[in-house]
Amino acid sequence: MLNVDLAVLGFETLTYEQFNKFCKALPATTYVVQWGGAHVWKVGGKVFAIGGWGTGQAAITFKVSKISFEMLKEEPGLRPAPYLASRGMSWIQNYEKPGLKDKDLKAYMRESHRIVSLGLTKKKQKELGLNQQAS
Repeated sequence: MLNVDLAVLGFETLTYEQFNKFCKALPATTYVVQWGGAHVWKVGGKVFAIGGWGTGQAAITFKVSKISFEMLKEEPGLRPAPYLASRGMSWIQNYEKPGLKDKDLKAYMRESHRIVSLGLTKKKQKELGLNQQAS
C-alpha cells in the first residue's frame, strides 16, 4: 500500500492518511486496496476516488462532469486520468505541482462522490440513504 506524504511529491499538504480520512467521512463509502496498492474509495460499490495507482508516482484521481473535465484536463499538475479517460470517461488525475489546492481537491472529490452516487439505482441510493430529497 502507498504510504507517501503527498506534500513531498507536489501536493499542498494532503497526505494519503488525510485523503483516506476525508473519503471515509463521506456518506456510505467503502475502502479497498487494489491495483498495485492504490487507495480506492467507493460509494455503492462504484469507484469515486483513487489515491495512487498506475503511474508510479503519488496522485489522486476523481470523476468530474464533462464541463469540469474540459476545464481541468490541461491545467498544470492535472491530466486526464490514465486508463479511465482513455476509455472516454471523465476522470481527472491531480499528480504534480501546482495542481489543485487541498480545499479545491476536496471539493472535486466530494462532487465525484455525488456524481457516482447519482449513477446508482434509486433503490441502492435509498438503501444507502443517499440523494434523498424531502417530500
